[in-house]
Amino acid sequence: MVAALAVSGLSSVGCLVTLPSVDPAFADPLERDRTSSGESSATRTLSPPVVPIDIEPLTALIATPTLEAGAADAGVIELVRILSSAGHEPLVVSAGGRLVRDAEAAGATCITLRMASRNPLTMLRNAFALKRIVRERSCRIVHAHGRAPAWSAWLAARMAGVPFLTTWYKGFREQNALKHLYNSVMARGERVIAVSDQLADLIHDRHGTPWERIAVVPLSADTVVFDPASVTSDRIAAVRRAWGVAASDRVVLVTGRMLRRKGHHVVVKAAERLKTMGMKDFVVVFAGEQGTRYAGELWDRVIGAGIDDVIRMAGPSGDLPAAYAAAAVVVSAAVQPEGVQRALLEAQAMACPVIVSDLGAGSDVVLAAPAVGSDRITGFRVPTGDAGALAAALVRLFSMPEAERRAIGMRGRAWMRSHFDAEVSAALMLKLYAEAVARQKVA
Repeated sequence: MVAALAVSGLSSVGCLVTLPSVDPAFADPLERDRTSSGESSATRTLSPPVVPIDIEPLTALIATPTLEAGAADAGVIELVRILSSAGHEPLVVSAGGRLVRDAEAAGATCITLRMASRNPLTMLRNAFALKRIVRERSCRIVHAHGRAPAWSAWLAARMAGVPFLTTWYKGFREQNALKHLYNSVMARGERVIAVSDQLADLIHDRHGTPWERIAVVPLSADTVVFDPASVTSDRIAAVRRAWGVAASDRVVLVTGRMLRRKGHHVVVKAAERLKTMGMKDFVVVFAGEQGTRYAGELWDRVIGAGIDDVIRMAGPSGDLPAAYAAAAVVVSAAVQPEGVQRALLEAQAMACPVIVSDLGAGSDVVLAAPAVGSDRITGFRVPTGDAGALAAALVRLFSMPEAERRAIGMRGRAWMRSHFDAEVSAALMLKLYAEAVARQKVA
């Protein structure tokens, strides 16, 4: 379902943006489930609806822990592009990081505060600092992209009397009541934005957030940059050399930061099983930030299991399109709800098959059995934390004829292009901002 919760009830004023029509062959299986179960009254529209945008230029304060790496950080950069392209002024307040330059290039004014701190006193000081920024810069909206900054941003928005929005990129662990309370600030937005239907369900179920306050605005991938036809064999060869893999090696690629919730340890266990089974000519590449204790624990396990010959900890790739083109499959073995992972969109845009855990992606992101028939799958789904099932899925994929694997990849590209369009997501986000400003005027 492409932002069905956000698309309903549109007015007909302002600049018009047309959503692309959807091939009925790619109708969303999750939408059928929602409609039949009565979870949501929203329905999927296969004909192109019109999304109106009518909003005067405004200044928006965007609060995020860092501008370093991860889904929220990348999401902030994308939001900055959307706002600045529409003539708005985004102010990004964070603890800084390597993506500050990207945010500024996209049109943001960046302000540095200790927004990643969970210290209650620091968060309170940040709240008063944000209130001053809101008033001095005449900010019309405060938009939080993480829990610690969200508490400060929520307080600042209340004190300044401006709308407060939040965006969820993943599910948060809730080990106890205190953690539930800490997470709850992300459900306190006047509009609570989720990047997938799976996350929207989680927000509603955990926090009782009414459906009318939840909006699904999908992430997107640049299908021009991530186009298999545009990646040369030289670029692919360069990436494989950097990874140290042979020409005959089938690459199992895992991108993103090395964090326990992303399930890298499950992939390591699956690699152990494959090697024990006697499978050859495969290499697992972890391409992401590694500066964590968890990364050290992983490598200790790799060495202890004697599989260091089939594991590469390569760090972030400087050429992601070529990295996906060099891979036989992209895997997400997440052990916590991950919403929509940009890597899965990018991989499918590159016509690369994917394997995901039940919590790695919903059926609105990856088409897999039993939700769809084998002639429609864009990848495989395995039970969360089940290394044996992941190993079996890899064996199944590698055993397929090349034409069948290629067909899975091409269906993935078609699915991504028809359901995760950048212009549609931008229009939906701008509509939410326009509605928030309109409600503030009425109040």
